[in-house]
Amino acid sequence: MSNSTGRRPALWRLAMWGTLATLLSLPAIFRFPWTASDFILMGIMLGSVGLGIEFLVRRSGSNAFRLGSVVAVLTAFMTVWANLAVGMIGSEDNPYNLFFMGVPLLAFTAAVAVRFDPRRTAIIMALAAAVQLGLALGGMGVDLRGARFSSFFAFLWLIAAALFWSAAVGDRRLVR
Repeated sequence: MSNSTGRRPALWRLAMWGTLATLLSLPAIFRFPWTASDFILMGIMLGSVGLGIEFLVRRSGSNAFRLGSVVAVLTAFMTVWANLAVGMIGSEDNPYNLFFMGVPLLAFTAAVAVRFDPRRTAIIMALAAAVQLGLALGGMGVDLRGARFSSFFAFLWLIAAALFWSAAVGDRRLVR
């Protein structure tokens, strides 16, 4: 199977889009009480994940940059998804959770502003981790379990930062 350029689509692309389509179909298969708007919102979110990964993976030949991009996009997705589904601190209707929505928004706005320069993007991802952890610590008094859960996302932002830093310094030993 070839596309208009005569090249075969990469196997990773087929796997990624197939996985995203499968994830979107699971609530229907397991008869979750989702409305049409739930499917539309999740479709938009999963489509954004796929397009974000496609765009960022093509920006660099560095495997560390590519993997850092995937980790950052998935961390942003999981942050938004968890926040919409159950909330990070308390329930999903706790106004404090709006702050968590700002972490991926600020991370990607800043990364766009620096044109995804690996060194600066590494710093931005580290700052996103610090903000995520600060918000988690701020919510400890209200919901200790939620604070622990949301602090895990800070660890994921740090992994993305380390991968972008590796891409910036050209260390390909980390990811091959």
